Amino acid sequence: MNRIKTIVITIALLMLLLFRNVEAQTARTFSLAEVYELAITNSTQLKSAKVELEMSKASTQLVRTALTPSLDVSLSASYIGNGFITDRDLSNVTEIEMPHLGDSFGIEASQVIFAGGAISTNIQKARLEEQVVNLSYDCNELDICFLVTGYYIDLYKLSNQRTIFLKNIEQTSILIEQIKSKESEGMALGNDVTRHELMLQNLRLALIEVDNNRNIINRQMVVTLGLPAETVIMPDSSIFKLDLKTVSSDSLIQLSEENLPELKIAVLNKEIAAKELRIAKAEYYPQIALVAADSFNGPILIEVPVINKNFNYWYVGVGLKYNIASLYKADRKVHVAHHRQVVASYSEELAREHSQVTVYNAYTKFRESIEKLTVYETSLRLARENYRVINNRYLSELALITEMLDASNSRLNAELQVVNARLDVIYNYYRLQRETGNKIRN
Repeated sequence: MNRIKTIVITIALLMLLLFRNVEAQTARTFSLAEVYELAITNSTQLKSAKVELEMSKASTQLVRTALTPSLDVSLSASYIGNGFITDRDLSNVTEIEMPHLGDSFGIEASQVIFAGGAISTNIQKARLEEQVVNLSYDCNELDICFLVTGYYIDLYKLSNQRTIFLKNIEQTSILIEQIKSKESEGMALGNDVTRHELMLQNLRLALIEVDNNRNIINRQMVVTLGLPAETVIMPDSSIFKLDLKTVSSDSLIQLSEENLPELKIAVLNKEIAAKELRIAKAEYYPQIALVAADSFNGPILIEVPVINKNFNYWYVGVGLKYNIASLYKADRKVHVAHHRQVVASYSEELAREHSQVTVYNAYTKFRESIEKLTVYETSLRLARENYRVINNRYLSELALITEMLDASNSRLNAELQVVNARLDVIYNYYRLQRETGNKIRN
């Protein structure tokens, strides 16, 4: 009995050593909703996406300035040197005294009133591109939330595995001591001790791997959530309260059509391609603009002798501008834009097909995980019944300690499988939500 107490104390010390690094850290329990909130707030990827969103809004405003009049103002002062007059053969040079101070001020305003629809179409295109950036942000948000969901569930599974390994290590250590005691009495072989000690070493190695994997995932989550490096994330059991009865295969495709950002982006890209085609065709047309200008200059140098006075004039009118190169360049631009529109159309169709496949796969895996859970729950019921029977036989001295430990390990493993199967159901549920573009926050 003293040996058993010694083993228990040794196991406790081992657990203390294993938790040595964890104790130096800050352990905190997070619900999945809290994890989502932190990820959305602190994710570097989403911060970058927000900046891109602001840039797209600014770009739209910049394109809209094409609707406003353009205004050019010029102002200059100059020193004018003396001039000279010669005959046609450059003889008889006569110097002309000039006023030396020159000034010039001009202002011109213009407003395009027709450009073949290029301006309004460019603004519509910019608005569509802004919507694409908004949807891209939604995609990033869905991806980040699904990513941390996977991390969160993996942490839960690893915590469960750690508990099982520690219990198995404890039970195996006690069993080794009992076998050694029987060996000293000639009731057991040394090979039995060796076999169980090898099992104990394998369990300890597995425990080290579990701890390392947990530390790796914890670090990934801490970085993604923007938490201090010493934070240890502890999953909350409230994740099992998720209502899974709302999942119906009948509405999944329609739900993805309505919510999935990737599909909406494909539709918008098709519209953008149509706008680009219209912009390309606008080069066939001239630009017509209203023009108004005023010019104030001095002295008047076009007269000889020079008139040392200021001269001001203004005008208003209609201007027409046409790029002659459009006669042979526009066709090529229209041809390229047309092909882009065709590609965008196929991309939309491909995105819709991909969505239907991924939704079907996600729903199939979700149903499969539920069926697995049912099987594992049955296995757990049988393992518990087996443990009850073996335990009663052991108490009646009709079963060996090895049988008792095997039954106990089977029950522990069955419990672990059930918990992990439930977590798999939850993971596949969230995967289904991601594939349909449904934002889940709890």
